Amino acid sequence: MIRLPDASGALRPYTPRPARPVPTGPPPRLRTVLAAAHVVADPFGDTTPGGLAALDWDATLAFRRHLWAHGLGVAEAMDTAQRGMGLGWDTAAELIRRSAAEAAAVGGRIVCGAGTDHLTPPYGSPDDVAAAYERQLEVVESAGAQAVVMASRALAAVARGPEDYERVYGRLVRQTERPVILHWLGPMFDPLLEGYWGATDLDAATDTLLRIVTAHPGRVAGVKVSLLDAGRERALRRRLPAGTRCFTGDDLHYPELIEGDGGASSDALLGVFDPLGPRAAHAARLLDSGDRHGFRAVLDPTVPLARHLFEPPTRFYKTGIVFLAWLAGHQHHFVMPAGLHAARTVPHLARAYELGDGLGLFPDPERARDRMARWLAVHGVER
Repeated sequence: MIRLPDASGALRPYTPRPARPVPTGPPPRLRTVLAAAHVVADPFGDTTPGGLAALDWDATLAFRRHLWAHGLGVAEAMDTAQRGMGLGWDTAAELIRRSAAEAAAVGGRIVCGAGTDHLTPPYGSPDDVAAAYERQLEVVESAGAQAVVMASRALAAVARGPEDYERVYGRLVRQTERPVILHWLGPMFDPLLEGYWGATDLDAATDTLLRIVTAHPGRVAGVKVSLLDAGRERALRRRLPAGTRCFTGDDLHYPELIEGDGGASSDALLGVFDPLGPRAAHAARLLDSGDRHGFRAVLDPTVPLARHLFEPPTRFYKTGIVFLAWLAGHQHHFVMPAGLHAARTVPHLARAYELGDGLGLFPDPERARDRMARWLAVHGVER
């Protein structure tokens, strides 16, 4: 038994559950399932706010091998890896190279984020932003990975309207070696992306994104939508050209969006699949077999944990994800780049432990309970 604090500071008893391992298997066939993976900090590096990440490379790459072993693909150097929140471009580029080499060695699928986060204000013109994108796209493609064109704070700052987005993205997708995935990241994940695609009105923004996709047939493999709005994602995926896939980035409504309705469905590129990876892959394999009920029976119980991890301020979801990775034994410490391990409260992380344990996420529940108890004690909570 362990005593967990709530928001008032009151302690309540909690008895850990047994582990609930899930079967491993090949990558799912009917849905592409990608987990946006976190990075493991070097605890002796500069992990202060404003510091640039130094990584524990062995632990970081071992976690990716864990995801591939369960049949997932890896979305590398995305916002879950703290792009723009501690992970600088030089380290991100090294991460892309190393992870792509690991993927080739084990036969795992990998996509990698290309953005403009090496730029600093003043950002210059839209053409300067396009050139910055090209620099990062060259790194991704030379590593042998498919590119995810990430939303750019720089472009959001300098674009005068939708036409600048159409010109920059058109320039990019025409020159890549492989079709790319475009990423629409909402302001709940990054407030500096407010008004992306040249409009605060989401209907107008959607129209601009669709013009970019339809103007370049065969050059956009998919669109990742991270707006936490299931209805808007359904409407967008109905309008995508044939052959262009919709990747849900909705960490609140993913079971229903991946399952699909009316012949339309979403693939997945999700940060919440970092801790849920084995269950997500198992659920998708059930969908391969036609077992829609089994698919929902596996994934629906995970939604309360996802909603907890992604509660506002949503951009700090990474803290709970790394906390769960530490409790699960994927790393030896709970320290994050840029001091982000302090971005959630003690009661929030205690609840994350309870929800994760209730799902059977921890391979060694006794170790997880012991780590949780010792962490609470350091934070002034009696055992």
